[in-house]
Amino acid sequence: MAVDADVPQDSAGLGESAFLKACRREPVPHTPVWFMRQAGRSLPEYLKAREGVAMLEACARPDLIVEITMQPVRRYAVDAAIFFSDIMVPLRAIGVDLDIKPGVGPVIADPIRDRAGAARLRPLEPGDVPYVTEAVRGLVGELGGTPLIGFAGGPFTLASYLIEGGPSKNHDRTKALMYGEPELWAELMERLSDITIGFLKVQVAAGASAVQVFDSWVGAVAPEDYRASVLPHTSRIFSEVGSLGVPRIHFGVGTGELLGLMGEAGADVVGVDWRVPLDEAVLRVGPGKALQGNLDPSLLFAPWEVIERRARDVLERGRTAEGHVFNLGHGVLPTTDPDKLARLADLVHEASAR
Repeated sequence: MAVDADVPQDSAGLGESAFLKACRREPVPHTPVWFMRQAGRSLPEYLKAREGVAMLEACARPDLIVEITMQPVRRYAVDAAIFFSDIMVPLRAIGVDLDIKPGVGPVIADPIRDRAGAARLRPLEPGDVPYVTEAVRGLVGELGGTPLIGFAGGPFTLASYLIEGGPSKNHDRTKALMYGEPELWAELMERLSDITIGFLKVQVAAGASAVQVFDSWVGAVAPEDYRASVLPHTSRIFSEVGSLGVPRIHFGVGTGELLGLMGEAGADVVGVDWRVPLDEAVLRVGPGKALQGNLDPSLLFAPWEVIERRARDVLERGRTAEGHVFNLGHGVLPTTDPDKLARLADLVHEASAR
């Protein structure tokens, strides 16, 4: 899918975006900052907007998508917006019977554990998600010089939800299928990769300036299994999206032992959770990549002087990277004080000003 020629890919000010420059390992006026899950549950205005509206319904209403995506941009001095959606949206759009239950997460009515189940997963077409195209276009108009990050779920994480039937601590059924039925696993991963590629392309075609693949639970996999059973599919995703000309970010939780392999997968930026210091992550990822991260989200419940000290440490270690985007090591926790996030964003800019 070609990028829509009607959408200006470098509209007012995007060429000077510190976030996009850092992703491309270019000089920046300050370290850019955004927060995973900045659009969401820690904001009172989000809770008000979502009142009485189910998650998947909210993700299908362009007016709500635009409003919720914009809320943190209005409140915090962030250098990028993250599209409000969910990694399960494209699966629902192609007909998978699923729901996102409050306090639980995604629940699959009919888990996929055989070839017939995998065969039900068809590629995503733009017509499946017209609300995404409409919302992205609306956001590009409102955001002006602030880039919009589109995103999708990584294939291992999507596979885990589909196979387990919902959230899992150990991903037992998922790994059993990966180990015991490699041909079925490969087919499932190929189909999910097609869906991820399609969802990312829809967002970029509508005007998203960067994309992030959340393979949140891939840290459950050992390096040799990642190389054999996940890396080929992730590499194909980043290769196909690469032709769109936007920065690509790759993120997972608990992936300290996988950082080198994640660097090989082809993204421009590798996200690092809070478990590995950024200067160590630089060595593990290798040259030619920017890094994103990695303040522990739980630190935001500590006194401000602790937050400030640890944030400055992240910035200092991040200077060893060829490019650094400040973020948390995972998403904003629900009971986080928004004022602390606002203060943190300001601190990042002030402390890193070149």
